[in-house]
Amino acid sequence: MTTETVKQAPSGEPAAQEKPARSVRVVLLALMIAMLLAMLDNMIIGTAMPTIVGELGGLEHLSWVVTAYTLATAASTPIWGKLGDMYGRKAVFLTSIVIFLIGSALSGMAQDMGQLIGFRAVQGLGAGGLMVGVMALIGDLIPPRERGKYQGMMAGVMALAMIGGPLVGGTITDHWGWRWSFYINLPLGVVALAMITTVLHLPKKDRPAQSRIDFLGAGLLTVGITSIVLVTTWGGTEYAWDSGVIVGLGVTGVAALAAFLWVETRASDPIIPLHIFRSRNFTLMSVIGFLTGFVMFGAVLFLPLFQQSVQGASATNSGLLLLPMLLAMMVVSLISGRITTNSGKYKIFPILGGALMVLGLFLLAQMDTETSRLTSGLYMAVLGAGMGFLMQITMLVAQNSVEMKDMGVASSATTLFRTLGSSFGVAIMGALFTDRVQDEMAARGGGAATAHSAQLDAASLAKLPEAVRDAYQHAVASGTHGAFLVGSAVAVIAFVAAFFVKEVVLRGTGPQKPAPEAAAAEQTAA
Repeated sequence: MTTETVKQAPSGEPAAQEKPARSVRVVLLALMIAMLLAMLDNMIIGTAMPTIVGELGGLEHLSWVVTAYTLATAASTPIWGKLGDMYGRKAVFLTSIVIFLIGSALSGMAQDMGQLIGFRAVQGLGAGGLMVGVMALIGDLIPPRERGKYQGMMAGVMALAMIGGPLVGGTITDHWGWRWSFYINLPLGVVALAMITTVLHLPKKDRPAQSRIDFLGAGLLTVGITSIVLVTTWGGTEYAWDSGVIVGLGVTGVAALAAFLWVETRASDPIIPLHIFRSRNFTLMSVIGFLTGFVMFGAVLFLPLFQQSVQGASATNSGLLLLPMLLAMMVVSLISGRITTNSGKYKIFPILGGALMVLGLFLLAQMDTETSRLTSGLYMAVLGAGMGFLMQITMLVAQNSVEMKDMGVASSATTLFRTLGSSFGVAIMGALFTDRVQDEMAARGGGAATAHSAQLDAASLAKLPEAVRDAYQHAVASGTHGAFLVGSAVAVIAFVAAFFVKEVVLRGTGPQKPAPEAAAAEQTAA
């Protein structure tokens, strides 16, 4: 690399060197800002929602403000990855930032709930390209062997978003108004746009003359993903799991995804080339990423709920309640990344990560009304360490398992599996939690509190009669126990899958096989 241009090695990988050029470090900073934008948004908006509903009305449509964003993000993720491979990642990434900023500005100007939902979908469309673009561009700029150094940085951005999001959202809403929860994205996005536009210079990508966008595949994939996400979002909340709507969406989703697979085997330039799944490592990383997303977002949902409802913590500091887990995740990710960079080896980390996830979730399942905050913090740290071993290594190994021309689709597919895993995790663990809470409340005579038992905070609990409050706290502890036991069982699958990962030396600096030989060795092992 020079200070002006990212040069490609003959194998197609970025030319490796000990320290990235100054311009590359500037671009990486811009990419972290873009990642922060995508991850911070929902965290900020969550705290502003009561104020938004108070001004715009439309309480019955409240869930769609989040659902529209999530659906657009999930459905567009594979398409952004493929467009980056076809037309060049810089232009496509800049386009996604612009769309995200347009959606943010329009959301801030919304005059009713219908407009806000529509503009949030536009914002989510751009957000899908942000996450994929960040991962794919890092794959372009940094060889896999060197990429481990930046795992801690990406984990730090995630921790900052989860901890700071609710605090920032509350502060902005209280002092500037809810519209600035969206407008705050504009200056950060403009900075990222300017930095990437002026500093990042990738080699021009020549698209083969016969390649074209697989519109049929893209449409089927969008329908399939949308249906599945709606099933996990609405099931057990808006509609019963056995209702016609949920069953119909499930059938539609499965049929669309089956048709998508059939179309992709015949498309000249498929949205997701199925040949990437011939790599055992890529397939295993997709599975492990799905399971990690399942566990992580379930934990993020239920841990603050437990600490607020059972341990009496303030909802205002809900992001800080996750600090032990997020700090452990960041530190472990940083350490494992450094070791990976120095040695080029990584197989031990998915194994350790799976084992610690199982242990951490099992420990969290043992929490009850007598568990102290210190004890629960230690349990969270164990879970965070497990996720720290897994969060970034899944993307690194997945990218190392494909050719450079498929970097975008590999990044988008891995991101998509993690997103779908989070949807399933929240839905399944949430359904089990709600059932256990309601059953326990009924058994203990919780009375009227049962109907909305998952929405009582510390302030609301203080107003309840002591017997009802005690019943509710035991019910939440019981629900948490069941949810985390399921999470622990799911994590066992990730632990077992990690043993089947083939350790192919990462491309980059240090002694290694040439990229084609490494890829061939991994394919043979599959």
